Amino acid sequence: MLSNREGQRVPEVTFRTRVGNEWRDVTTTDLFQGKTVVVFALPGAFTPTCSSTHLPRYNELAPVFKSNGVDDILCLSVNDAFVMDAWAGDQAAENIRFIPDGNAEFTEKMGMLVGKKELGFGSRSWRYSMLVKDGVIDKMFIEPDQPGDPFEVSDADTMLGYINGEAALPKRVTVFSKPGCPHCARAKNALREAGYSFEEIELGSRGLSYSTLAAVTGAGTTPQVYIEGERIGGADELEQWLAAAVS
Repeated sequence: MLSNREGQRVPEVTFRTRVGNEWRDVTTTDLFQGKTVVVFALPGAFTPTCSSTHLPRYNELAPVFKSNGVDDILCLSVNDAFVMDAWAGDQAAENIRFIPDGNAEFTEKMGMLVGKKELGFGSRSWRYSMLVKDGVIDKMFIEPDQPGDPFEVSDADTMLGYINGEAALPKRVTVFSKPGCPHCARAKNALREAGYSFEEIELGSRGLSYSTLAAVTGAGTTPQVYIEGERIGGADELEQWLAAAVS
C-alpha cells in the first residue's frame, strides 16, 4: 500500500552522490533542514515520461517555484550516482538537483518502493511529488495505484497550483536554430534580454535536419521562433514582437 506521510519528517538517509570525479555523501539533513523543498520521484532515469515531461516541466517552472518560496527542487530515483549524473547532463536541467537513491533506502522508508520486475527494472520508486518544509512533509501528490506508470498528479503544474494557484506561468518558447547562425544568436540574445527562457532545437544534432525544420515550421531558414505555439518567425520578426509586447 502506497504510504502518504504528510505531517511526518522525511526519513534519515545518506545518499552517495558524485561531484565531479569524487564521491560526496549528502544527508537528508543537508537537503531539507531550514529549507522549503519540492521533491519529485520517478521510476527511472532516461525513461520516456520522466525525460519528456516530468523532469523538463519542473526545470522549466523552477524560477516560478523560487519566486514562490521554494529553495530547491530535487529529482529522486532508484538509480546509481553515475546514471543520475549522466541523465542530468543529457537533460541540461540546470535548475534541478538530482538525487540517486541507489540502494532504495529513502524510497523504501517513504513507503514508495514498488516491484518492476516485469520490465526488468527490479525495485523502483513509485511516481510521486512532495513539498517539504524544514524536513517535514507538508503535501504529497501520489500517483494512483494502478497498473503501468500513471502520471496524473505528481507533475510540476499540480505542485505549483498547490503552492500558489495564482502564480503566473512563463510563456513556452521554442527556437529552431543551427550552429554558427548569427541571426539565431541575435534571436536568442533578444529573448534572454527580455527575460524569456526557451527550448532550443538545433539542426545537425540528433539527426535533425532542414527537412525536419521544413516539416515542422513550413520554413527553410533559421531561426524560427515559436511562442505559446504561435510561429513568430526569424530574428527580425521576433524583435518586432518583443517591442510590441512591452509597448
